[in-house]
Amino acid sequence: MKTIRINLYCVSKRALERAVAVLQGGGVVVFPTDTAYGLAADPSIPGAIDRICRIKGRSKQKQLPFVASGQDQVRANFRLNKKILGLIGKFWPGPLTVVLKGKAGSPFSVWPDAAVRVPASVWARALPAALGRPVTSTSANFSGDPNCYSAAAVRRSFRGRADRPDLVLDAGNLPERPPSTIVRVVGKDVLVLRSGPVAV
Repeated sequence: MKTIRINLYCVSKRALERAVAVLQGGGVVVFPTDTAYGLAADPSIPGAIDRICRIKGRSKQKQLPFVASGQDQVRANFRLNKKILGLIGKFWPGPLTVVLKGKAGSPFSVWPDAAVRVPASVWARALPAALGRPVTSTSANFSGDPNCYSAAAVRRSFRGRADRPDLVLDAGNLPERPPSTIVRVVGKDVLVLRSGPVAV
């Protein structure tokens, strides 16, 4: 795994360009979020999602979460209603994930449900902004291992495995925050699928 040291709070143009080039080539990038380190891939590239699943050692049937650069990018790719708009207007950017349906013609239309959020992390917003669409954001660890809050922990989790991420954006140690709250809007109701930092 190649590694680039980055500043957690400031996006480097050179590092971002290298990361986006990896994504455009169907590769997988480890990047810092406002919770733990995540794995980014471009969902529009055939085989990129399968690669994530092989790297993590997880079933292809499990849904992957996504991060977007902002509400405009979410509106362009997913179907929203007034209830959802109210939620995301209040809690984004931040650790709230909303289960959405992809719009026809978007790379996300193949998923019946997609867990999406706009994170507070500048890097987690910069990657999808530069790529032009949301990216995956599943935790950067082999299935069964704990969440990784440092690049060193990521490397330990994938050590000795045949398939590993291509690039690590190493921002050092992250604050150990719990995973995001996950909700689904059904009619006028908001169902909490996973409790987390945001109380809905």
